Amino acid sequence: MMKIVVGITGASGAAYGIAVLKHLKSCGIESHLVMSPWAHRTIVLETDLDPARVVKLASCNYPAEDMAAPLASGSFSHNGMIIAPCSMKTLAAIACGYSGNLIARAADVTIKEGRRLVLLTRETPLSPIHLENMLKLARCGVVIMPPVPALYHRPATVEEVVNQTAGRALALLGIQNDLYPRWK
Repeated sequence: MMKIVVGITGASGAAYGIAVLKHLKSCGIESHLVMSPWAHRTIVLETDLDPARVVKLASCNYPAEDMAAPLASGSFSHNGMIIAPCSMKTLAAIACGYSGNLIARAADVTIKEGRRLVLLTRETPLSPIHLENMLKLARCGVVIMPPVPALYHRPATVEEVVNQTAGRALALLGIQNDLYPRWK
């Protein structure tokens, strides 16, 4: 069975992480969720969902401060990790190898074990520091995927925009989906 690690940080765009979790659950793919404390707050501010309801979408859930969780070890086998959204704080921590919480540690382990890591980086405009951190990680094989909407499929709702990005990110992890129409 596939196992995917999902991190949700406090950056704007909690809907992306929620869409990823919903799809993984609908496909029967095992998901291991870590949400930062600010992710909880952002979910309340940006959605109609209670963070406890979001946690229930995941197969397993770990507090961000639990550095003894299975995800903190390379011996925990999984098929990839996605951080959606990924704050610039988390991006910087990963780029510098600073594992101050479980999201950054799980990402660090994902990189060192040669597994796929996809970051839906959320910030605009981007500073030279942000760009340098992204370049540093891209050179390590990390997929940097700012959630820039595609408009060729003429989305009519915010949900369609979110699903397009979530579907593309899942496809980067080898998870086929029909969350968005492909270019023809």
